[in-house]
Amino acid sequence: MKKYAERFYKGKAWQACRSAYLKKVGGLCERCLKEGIIEPAVIVHHKVYIDEDKINDPNITLNFDNLEALCKRHHNEEHFGVNYKRYEVDEYGKVKIRF
Repeated sequence: MKKYAERFYKGKAWQACRSAYLKKVGGLCERCLKEGIIEPAVIVHHKVYIDEDKINDPNITLNFDNLEALCKRHHNEEHFGVNYKRYEVDEYGKVKIRF
């Protein structure tokens, strides 16, 4: 989480919005459902990405139309690409974890 967003994501307004949105969509990953897969959502993603200019705009941050419930795989694909892995193995066999 980026420093400028910490306060927002830990705040009561976001926590209530996130919880209500997950309840509305049944707690499942919306992209998996489109693929016919049942997978729990673990992240509520902002379709219009949040940045320092948008973090205080509730029409973007707390608007259900801008939210999407995603599993880890789909969220990582959205932000890091289709072949994203949380780890890599170097030429010496050492595993490096990415965050």
